[in-house]
Amino acid sequence: MAHKTILPLIIIIHKLLVSESQNIGSPPEIITIGGVLSSKIAQMEFEKSVNNLNLLNGRINLHFNSTSIIMDPNPIQSAIKLCDNVVSQGVQVMVVSHPPGGDSQPPISVSYTCGFYQIPVIGISARDSAFSDKNVHPTFLRTVPPYFHQADVWLELLKHYGWKKVIFIHSMDEEGRMILSRFQALAEKEDISVEETIKYEAGDNSFESLLTDIPSFESRVILPISYEATKRSLMGEGYVWIVSEQAMKATNVPVGALGLELFNATAENVHIKDAVTIIGKTIRNLFKNDNLTTVSDVSNSCKNRKSLGETSGKIIYRGLLKERLDNAITGQITFNNDGDRLNPIYYFKNRQPMGIVPVGYFGNKEAMVPALDISDNITWPGNINTKPKGLNIVTHLEVVTLEAKPFVHTRLRSEGGPCGSDKEKFELPCNHVNMSTNVTTEYCCWGYCMEMLREISQMVNFTYDVHISHDKTFGSFEKRRGSKTKQWNGMVGELVSKQADLIVAPLTINPERANYIDFSKPFKYQGLIILVKKTAKSSNLASFLQPFQDTLWILVGLSVHVVALVLYLLDRFSPFGRFKLAKSDDTEEDALNLSSAMWFAWGVLLNSGIGEGTPRSFSARVLGMVWAGFAMIIVASYTANLAAFLVLDRPEASITGIDDARLRNPNENFNYSTVKNSAVEMYFKRQVELSTMYRQMEERNYLTAEDAIDAVRNNKLDAFIWDSSRLEYEAAKDCDLIVAGELFGRSGLGVGLQKRSPWTHDISMAILGLHEKGKMEQLDNEWILKESSECPLEGSAPATLGLTNMAGVFMMVAGGIVAGVFLIFVEITYKRYRGLKEKELELARNAADRWRGNIEKRKKLRETWDYIRAMKDQPSTSVREKRRTLRQTLQRQRDEQFAAIPINMKGIPLNTNDGSNSSMQGETHYPGKRLSYTEATGSKLYSPPPQPSLPSASSQSESRSVTINNPAYGDLMSQDDNFV
Repeated sequence: MAHKTILPLIIIIHKLLVSESQNIGSPPEIITIGGVLSSKIAQMEFEKSVNNLNLLNGRINLHFNSTSIIMDPNPIQSAIKLCDNVVSQGVQVMVVSHPPGGDSQPPISVSYTCGFYQIPVIGISARDSAFSDKNVHPTFLRTVPPYFHQADVWLELLKHYGWKKVIFIHSMDEEGRMILSRFQALAEKEDISVEETIKYEAGDNSFESLLTDIPSFESRVILPISYEATKRSLMGEGYVWIVSEQAMKATNVPVGALGLELFNATAENVHIKDAVTIIGKTIRNLFKNDNLTTVSDVSNSCKNRKSLGETSGKIIYRGLLKERLDNAITGQITFNNDGDRLNPIYYFKNRQPMGIVPVGYFGNKEAMVPALDISDNITWPGNINTKPKGLNIVTHLEVVTLEAKPFVHTRLRSEGGPCGSDKEKFELPCNHVNMSTNVTTEYCCWGYCMEMLREISQMVNFTYDVHISHDKTFGSFEKRRGSKTKQWNGMVGELVSKQADLIVAPLTINPERANYIDFSKPFKYQGLIILVKKTAKSSNLASFLQPFQDTLWILVGLSVHVVALVLYLLDRFSPFGRFKLAKSDDTEEDALNLSSAMWFAWGVLLNSGIGEGTPRSFSARVLGMVWAGFAMIIVASYTANLAAFLVLDRPEASITGIDDARLRNPNENFNYSTVKNSAVEMYFKRQVELSTMYRQMEERNYLTAEDAIDAVRNNKLDAFIWDSSRLEYEAAKDCDLIVAGELFGRSGLGVGLQKRSPWTHDISMAILGLHEKGKMEQLDNEWILKESSECPLEGSAPATLGLTNMAGVFMMVAGGIVAGVFLIFVEITYKRYRGLKEKELELARNAADRWRGNIEKRKKLRETWDYIRAMKDQPSTSVREKRRTLRQTLQRQRDEQFAAIPINMKGIPLNTNDGSNSSMQGETHYPGKRLSYTEATGSKLYSPPPQPSLPSASSQSESRSVTINNPAYGDLMSQDDNFV
């Protein structure tokens, strides 16, 4: 095992030594890094950083050289010097800063020149957005982020404080457009909207007039690119000013402004070190991984281009894009596909009365994921320390509604007096303005929604005015007259056009509306249902037969006669029936004849009692029990359904629901509709499977739900499809109306608000609070679930029972018949089999008795003569004693055997206690009659006591038994008598 481990190690060491000898023997690859810097000090730092790379090469045979110049403020001269003094040295990569005296002049000429010769360039101060365009600057990277990346930090700040709406001020140059474009793209993903965009000419410092409309906007969060603007009252309490890096450098930044500053943004020496470090790391990794083997293809003059294909410059550029430097001085350095630096570190600066103070930071030196940390000790506009809400929240809201019973009831104020005169209900003034005639009609509104509005306003703390929608519709998205674009009308249109702040009505939440307005949490869940007029059921004289169909009645009557016939046949042919019991005490009248069987079947079914004739055999009784179960189920089912038909025989709906054939396959004889421009119409329009119904209803839809309900009531409309809450309310009030089918198209009702309204969250929380307190349930009981006391209780008649409902019962009867027939065959077969066995057993028993008797006769006869002969050989006195003993023993045996007489052959007494004759077959025996051995002893042998051994019969030691009816016994007794 040891030599197997050492051998690979020796091979590896050998390869390393060979490689080292080759590196030592071959000249190193020269890597020249060029620099266009701002000062001599920067050049010295650059040369020092490049020399430090040679200390970290390790086993890679590389050598880094440096060459640099100071950037000329003139771009043309800068390009010429670059070609003469830097490119001519055969540089592989460049580091570029800015001209002396400031970074206002970007290194465009350097980037153009290096891009033409495919030389990678790392900028350490250029932040213009133009350098992110790879079509113009194909090889440019930078260790500082572009200015428009500030939008990323602003977005994180808005998310941190929960501000959802801003006003954006920007210049009309490329930088302004880039930063606006990036902010809008990022804000859309986070549901942050730009309420207004204010543009100004680049270089124009007097655009204060553009800010005059800001107080009228809802947003109070302002993102300006410049610091100008705040001489008006816009820096008062409630405003938020987030300014750019450029604006924070001004001397007149107002108190309360919050801005950014890039970490080490102007530290040229620090960025030189980081740029040279990431260049060295990239080139070493390229040579180490054999992605780059030589750099001899670089251009050493601006007068020619050596290659237009895959050059070492392109390979180094791609390597720089993929490289990451974690331990950089300015933080972690990585580049995106445009060569811009990712994950920079920004400081948050706040203008406070004592000066500009850092209050937090964004970014992380070690992590890829940016981190935000900001202090609560911030001075906001108005010199306050409390975070502004970021919105100009108006506490007096305009509420729009419309009549929709039971949620909103209306009446003319002129008909019932001032609103609120009825103390039993909460009324609000709600005027309606006709936009065509500009005539105002005064109404009073009350109901479910008005009471809910009162509760919400008290919880959220706002005041309100209520008006009825101008066109009295919920709203639909359609083209208006003379317009080519679609617009919302109705209540939704007023909300979108900001004529109203809230919609408080039974407004259905659906996707079409949610794209343009906000909804609160649902205050009620409901669905769609169909309203029709009740149709009365016709009654007739045969209504008592309604519980069963005609087929079922015929089958029940037929079953009675079939069962009676089968009962008669089973009892007639069963060996245990009365017809087969000849010696039975039952008379012929008690036997089950056909008429008795018929009476039995009808008596069980009608529960009218049963006569004398009942089934006797087991098979017939099984069928009788099954028939009794059948009768119980039939009678119970009939009784229950008859009661239901007679008691609950009420009018019913003419259709079954949304899947009714008259709705799915419309015809001219059945009319149905809904309300125009409503959520229900949108639902049918949106559902593909309901498109046929939508086309049928489109021309017949009514303007209001009240008109459609009146049309149903007056038989002008067959069915009306609408919200379940409203239709159930109408059906409860009017005894002639009924809702048909189950709910479909389930949805919720909510309060409508303007898009991104500041009240959305508070009103939603108030609605949830009302649900928790049970207030919504109380409103349901008060306004929606309130039924009329004049209408009878609703009930639906049960379905008529058919063969399919009772098939199991008939199958049970059929099973009973089959079981009875099967059992009677089993009985007959068993009886025949048992009779044969009894005859065979009797014959065998008689034969065995005769054979055993003959054997015993011969054996006893032989034993008796042997015994007599032995007696003759003994003295007379001894013989007499022996005979006397034998005679006493035999007499005692006889007395014991005849104690149970009279008996039959099986040993059973012939007479019962009640004196009746036994039905058992056999021959009777009486005392004095000659019995066989088995008849007398029950197949038990008698064993007399052993006899003493005699001299003449010493070999006769086995036990002897003598039967009572042994013929020798009589002869012996006669001889004994002579002896006695």
